[in-house]
Amino acid sequence: MKNPTPYQLAVYASLFIAGAVALVLSILYVFHFLQISFFWIPMVSLLVFLVSFQSVKRVLETYIYRKIKLIYKSIHRSKMKSDDKNTNVDLRTDIIDEVEREVAEWANDRSDEIERLKSLEAYRRDFLGNISHELKTPIFNIQGYLETLLEGGIDDEEINIPYLEKASKNVDRLHSIVQDLESIARMESGKLQMDFQVFDLKVLTTEVLDEMEFKAQKRGIALQFKEGASKPYRVLADRENIRIVLVNLISNSIKYGKRGGLTQVGFYDMDTFILVEVADNGLGIPEDAVPRVFERFYRVDKSRSRDQGGTGLGLAIVKHIIESHKQTVNVRSTVNVGSTFGFTLKRE
Repeated sequence: MKNPTPYQLAVYASLFIAGAVALVLSILYVFHFLQISFFWIPMVSLLVFLVSFQSVKRVLETYIYRKIKLIYKSIHRSKMKSDDKNTNVDLRTDIIDEVEREVAEWANDRSDEIERLKSLEAYRRDFLGNISHELKTPIFNIQGYLETLLEGGIDDEEINIPYLEKASKNVDRLHSIVQDLESIARMESGKLQMDFQVFDLKVLTTEVLDEMEFKAQKRGIALQFKEGASKPYRVLADRENIRIVLVNLISNSIKYGKRGGLTQVGFYDMDTFILVEVADNGLGIPEDAVPRVFERFYRVDKSRSRDQGGTGLGLAIVKHIIESHKQTVNVRSTVNVGSTFGFTLKRE
């Protein structure tokens, strides 16, 4: 056998010892060196087998398999749930193969865990770098405006009000960043309470489009529904959070759409779900950047994105809200053609 169990090893060793004893006694009996009845030879051999079995088994348990059992239990315990206390090892099983399998699985688990930790560490570094940069820009701006005013600019009527207005805008930006970070923190911690209700998605989208109309007109962008989106679409979702999703997506389509362009909202019946799409014919997103657009503070064109305003957290919030509804969000885009963001909601 490839890897006999401790129980099997004890049996084989005991059989060998008992057989050797039986052979010696038989030879002594044949040559009349042993003056006993032949009946006693198998009885003595059986007794030797039993004593040998217990002795060999104890030796294997104490000096060999105790070490293996300790390794097995340690690995097994690390893989068990905290409420599962059963780490007993049956020596009748193939413990060596079992330990080999457990060690291989444990090594794979640790390797995967190390990779996850490395990924999280890289994400943490990127996040800290991004957030420090996002906060640093408005803080430096505010500092510069206030220092200019304190050094005499407050008495200059040509710059005092404009500088105060610029400082105020940067304070607003800081406030928006903090609010968005708080929103994401609540979503990730599960503290964000969802108020699920049935509502007409078409009505909500119309409200958002009306709110965005002035902003779109400034860039000459037309807002409209796609063909087939005129009828009511009733969904079960958190109305206010879906409003946030629509505001973010439509606002982005206006910011990055080309002047005189078009933003369209479409609804598609997917049986038990409704697919919502917000499409524009703007700048588009490079292929290598598409997988990262939902990351916090990720900007495809950093300088242009900051000029357009925003916190860089809008799409991250969109992703969290949709995933909190146990739904999916995606994007497809072609540079200089446009982008389409889509998400699903449960149909009612």
